[in-house]
Amino acid sequence: MSVYRERAEELERFEFQMGFERGRLAVTLDMLTDAMALVGQHGVYCQSARQAGKPAMDIQLVMKLLGDSKELMITVMEQLKAARRAPSDGNS
Repeated sequence: MSVYRERAEELERFEFQMGFERGRLAVTLDMLTDAMALVGQHGVYCQSARQAGKPAMDIQLVMKLLGDSKELMITVMEQLKAARRAPSDGNS
């Protein structure tokens, strides 16, 4: 099923609240957060042989990539919000 159908209600709600771009990014952030939770749960059961009490290295890398992706998306959302609030300079 298409993400647009599967997440139609969320997309509609967030696009209405935040605008098209920021709304879609917000839904994407929620999806990344869900993915991080699932990977984190897997990390509980898939422990590193070298580092006691830590997830396996591949799990650690996936979590870092997901976290870094979220951080980048948040900065884009902040930029879009700031651009929306900024008064136009009248040159357009």
